[in-house]
Amino acid sequence: MNQKLSQWKTAAVLALTLIGTSSVALADEQRGLEIAQERKLRDQGWVDSLSTMEMILTDSQGASSTRLMRLKSLEVDGDGDKGLTIFDQPRDVKGTAFLNHSHITEADDQWLYLPALKRVKRISSRNKSGPFMGSEFSYEDLSSFELEKYRFTYLKQEQLNDSETFVLQQIPTDKHSGYTKQIAWLDTEHYRPLKVEFYDRRGALLKTLTFSDYQQYLSKFWRAHKMVMVNHLSGKSTELNTSDMQFQTGLSEKDFQKNVLKRIR
Repeated sequence: MNQKLSQWKTAAVLALTLIGTSSVALADEQRGLEIAQERKLRDQGWVDSLSTMEMILTDSQGASSTRLMRLKSLEVDGDGDKGLTIFDQPRDVKGTAFLNHSHITEADDQWLYLPALKRVKRISSRNKSGPFMGSEFSYEDLSSFELEKYRFTYLKQEQLNDSETFVLQQIPTDKHSGYTKQIAWLDTEHYRPLKVEFYDRRGALLKTLTFSDYQQYLSKFWRAHKMVMVNHLSGKSTELNTSDMQFQTGLSEKDFQKNVLKRIR
């Protein structure tokens, strides 16, 4: 009888432990989602934007090359945002254009116009993990931030440089994602991303993206004017520096139609 009682007590303790662990996990997932929702909420209502950007590609030996780009972005009510990137320099990439229609639940629609071939290439959902224009950013990285693209878990709160941050785990919901997970650091004051780690399909740390030189627009919207993506496997990096940005410039859906790609100047 004593042995049966002991076994019953052990089973009861185990069950209570599992229930407690499950409750903590659910609470962490709920808190993670709430933090992500607040991040999204604080960045709604910007309508559209225009910016100029410098892209610096650096190889593992330290040699670098620079490209100049123009970016157009459109906020879409009820769906993901739209973006158009146009390369102006150097000459070998001038006129190349990338059009991105992000979606909330469906796969993004992405097209690349190559002026040398005078053709528009569609980027398939299975190739989103490929490098964008030889950079350390993948096509997947260029999608707008949408809550439905991830499952969130709150991990901890910690100091990062001079900022107090929330640390979240983000598991991509897209089966074709090139990542098994992302770890994101958001500052607790403005919910801005300060750092994101990207883990590859084997679960190894692949890349780290850092955000800095934040500037505020329209007394509400924060944008990082410097972003650096470091590839830990190749030793290469890509730096994006924004030199000018304007909001609510009058862009509309027609500025982001596929047929605009061949008319890019």
